[in-house]
Formats: sequence, structure tokens, C-alpha cells
Amino acid sequence: MEKIETILNEISAQVWGPVMLVMLLGIGVYLTFGLRFFTLRRVFFAMVILWQGRVSDKKGDITPFQALMTALSATIGTGNIAGVATAIALGGPGAIFWMWITALFGMATKYAEAVLAIKYREIDDQGQYVGGPMYYIKNGLGQRWTWLASAFAFFGAFAAFGIGNMVQANSVADAVQSLFNIPTLYTAIVLTLLSAVVILGGIHRIAEVASSLVPIMAIAYIVCSLWVIFAHFQGIPDALALIVKSAFTGTAAVGGFAGVAVWAAIRFGVARGVFSNEAGLGSAPIAHAAAKTNNPVQQGMIAMLGTFIDTILVCTMTALVIILSGAWSSGANGAALSSLAFSESLPNIGSYVVVFGLVLFAFTTILGWSYYGERCAEYLFGTTVIWPYRFLWLCAIPVGAMSKLTLVWLVADILNGLMAIPNLIALILLSPVIFRVTKQYIEIEKAD
Repeated sequence: MEKIETILNEISAQVWGPVMLVMLLGIGVYLTFGLRFFTLRRVFFAMVILWQGRVSDKKGDITPFQALMTALSATIGTGNIAGVATAIALGGPGAIFWMWITALFGMATKYAEAVLAIKYREIDDQGQYVGGPMYYIKNGLGQRWTWLASAFAFFGAFAAFGIGNMVQANSVADAVQSLFNIPTLYTAIVLTLLSAVVILGGIHRIAEVASSLVPIMAIAYIVCSLWVIFAHFQGIPDALALIVKSAFTGTAAVGGFAGVAVWAAIRFGVARGVFSNEAGLGSAPIAHAAAKTNNPVQQGMIAMLGTFIDTILVCTMTALVIILSGAWSSGANGAALSSLAFSESLPNIGSYVVVFGLVLFAFTTILGWSYYGERCAEYLFGTTVIWPYRFLWLCAIPVGAMSKLTLVWLVADILNGLMAIPNLIALILLSPVIFRVTKQYIEIEKAD
């Protein structure tokens, strides 16, 4: 068993090594410049059309607003709490700066994915709109690239069970047991039943729950974080200065923190940024393909807000709490570091903020990724696989909640990274389409 773990660790290190991180960040940079910073210039306008997108009479399954909330339900997860803490623990405060950079360029990647998802989506034999990397590879690049589309769908269908299901269920069960001493079996049963109520209703019910739950949980978490941040108001300038300075000079050893070089800040900042917002992995466009819209560019602008909200807002809140509280130098890591930071600043309730945040974030991730995996499986096997896939998905939740997931996590981590490769190839090859569609939109906008 140890030998298998060692081999999988080596494979994971290669898949998520410098080459992959350079590709993910590099394509974001390329698209940002190719779009002439369109994504950065249109953030406010994107918020306006997101608000307008709460209702729509266009063709599709869910409103543009619901599409973003569904994507965010899968994106905002344990990475926003435990992942940020890990980035700081391993890369120092400077890692947060590189998370910001990754997010700013990742907005262009997420925009491009959604543009292609709408442009090349299809209607399946149940009358539902389906799309994502597998469809824009097949329909945008042609039949000779269908093997690449199938590769993405295969990786996505199976990776979903790890990163989007069992790992999340395990995080919920562990957090609830640690704080409330509730047996994992009880948590597994409740989590499975709640998930079943939503998932068995398909994309419409998932979207309805996500559009109600995601804004509430995100706002609640940000408010609690701001409570801590403003309690340390005088330290905010120093905290921001530490983040920027450490990004270029590294971080010296202090307290229980061992100290790291600049490369560690870049490596863990970029890696955790990608894990957090999923820009480039190709997951989010699967949700955006179901949006009621006939305008790829407008849905792309809505999609890019997912990266902005996830990393620039939510992850930054966690980071500032950890740094301002002083917990970052304690030597703690992961969720334990986030819990320590909130507990020191909000005695008696801080640990509850982290646990409830983890539970809600993980639960919505299970919902969102169930749809991603289902659509990938449908691409490979047709609509007959939908109900068997949902059943297997629900069966995996209690298994994940009650098991040790070292091997599952490693395999899922590898498959998740492999998902990105077909998607990134498609984004590069289809970038002229992305640039042309955007240019046409701008020209029509100016003419009006």
C-alpha cells in the first residue's frame, strides 16, 4: 500500500508540477492580452448583467444567474478555508499575492471557457442543453479531435467522485465529529439524504438550491471574516505590505513558521489559486452551458465573476483573518490554521464559523460536481447513464465520509489535473474564435 501511495504521489507531483502551473497561468496571461484586458475592464458591467440575469426568456435550462451560482457551488469549497491556510503555511503570506495574480488572469480563462460552452453547446435527447470542454472540442475542433473530448469526459466523470464527492464528504464528517463529537455514520446518513433530495431533481433543483444557498453562505462567511478584519483594523496596511513584500523576497522564519523562499510563495500561491477557482480545469463551463442565453460573451462575463468572487473576495477574507490574527506563524496548517485564526479573534464562536463554513462549502461542492460528473458520463455513454450515475454518486458519499481517503485523494488529484490538459489545448486552438466573438460583440455594442 505504501509503495502504491509513493507511486501515486510521484505521478501527482508530475501532473501538478511546474509545467502544468505554467500552462494554467500562461494561458490566462495569453488570453488576457489577446482580449486586450477586456475581462479586467468589464468587471462592474459583468455584475450588472449578472443582476439582470436573474430572469431570462432565452433558450436554455437555467437562468444566467443560476448558472453562475451552480458553478460557484462547486468552486467555493474547502479550498477557500483549508486551501488558503495551506498556501500560507507552505508558501508564506506572499503566496496570497500569487493567488491574486492567478485569479486576475484566470478570469480570462473562465471567460473563454464559458464563451465556447455557449457557442458550441448541444441539446441532448431529453431536451436539455449540454456543453463544456468535451463539446467545444468536438464541435469546435472537428471529428479528428473527438478522442481529446472523450479523454476530458473520462477524466471528469471519475475525478468528480474524488474531489467533488468523497473528499468533501470526508471533510464534513471530520469537521462535525471534531467540534460536536457526532459519529461519522450519522453525518454520512444526513449528508446523503440531503444530497439525494437535491441531486435527484436534476439541474433545475441543483440550480434552485445553489442560487439560494451560495449567496447566503458566501455573504455570511465574508461578514464573519470582516468582523475579525475590522477588529484588527490598524494592522491591515501592515498585513497587505507583508503579503506583497513576501511575494518577492520570501518569508523569514518566525514563531512556528519555518520560513520559505520566493519560489515556494509562487508555487503554492498559483497551485492553491487554481485549486480554489478551477480556472482552466474545464469544470465551470459545463454549468454555464445550461444558461438561458443566446449571447456567449455576456455569459462569459458572468462566468469570470466566479473567479473574482471565489479568490479575490472569499479567499482574501480567509487570508487576512489568518495573517491579522498572527496565527499564520503558529506552525499549524490547513483547516486547523483557519480554525485557530478565527478562534483567537472570535472566542467561543470562531471555531463554529470555520466548521459551518466547511460544511456548507463542501455540501454545495457535492451538488455542483454531481452535475459536472453526470454530464461527462452522459457524453461518453448517452442519457441512459444519468440515473445510474446519480445512484452511484449518492452511494459514494457515505463511503467517503467514513473512510480514510489517502489513495482516493491521490487518484482524484491526478485525474483532476489530467482534466485540464484537453481543456487547455482546446482554449489555445480555439482562441481565435474567442477573440473574434468578443470583437464582434464590442463592435455591435459600439454601434448601438
